Amino acid sequence: MKCLILDSSTKNLYVCLIVENDIIYEKYLEGRNDHAKNIVFCIDEALKSAKIATEDLDKIVVGNGPGSYTGVRMAVSVAKMMAVFKGVELNTISTLCLMSSGYKGIVKASIDARRGNAFSSVINTNNNESILEDGLYSYEDLEKYQCDFSVDDSSFKVDPFYCVNNSTKVENPHLLVPNYLRDTEAERNLK
Repeated sequence: MKCLILDSSTKNLYVCLIVENDIIYEKYLEGRNDHAKNIVFCIDEALKSAKIATEDLDKIVVGNGPGSYTGVRMAVSVAKMMAVFKGVELNTISTLCLMSSGYKGIVKASIDARRGNAFSSVINTNNNESILEDGLYSYEDLEKYQCDFSVDDSSFKVDPFYCVNNSTKVENPHLLVPNYLRDTEAERNLK
């Protein structure tokens, strides 16, 4: 199996290439404002390191949010285009699940959503049980959850095999919509 994993929803751009049972390429690149210029470069670097072309991939797994509006769209758009134009299977995983995947036990993953809120989830990664679904929560409400690990969008580690095994196949890539969890500030101001 040749699988590319992408996520650009957080402060860290994440790109990983798995070939069979080996991690051939894995990169965390910090700098939310640089994801657009780095994502294609990292994908190209990953494919070249394995000496394969996009159409040789069996699967793409993309983190589909929640997170930065622009960030979520970048990886999702790139993954959709690769799936549609190169005929590669597309799968999704919650960005919060991706952030939790590198830890064993009960993990709380949070992305700052401003104004005292966070996009967050609590997952038992030992059995993939969701204790708290992806959602927008106040930091005060999140304090109630006792966890083995708490990670945020600037400090997390990914288990790419967990991501592949816990991803969901997208039947029609054209219909994939990022999971924003709330309206943009402009949309909220119109209401």
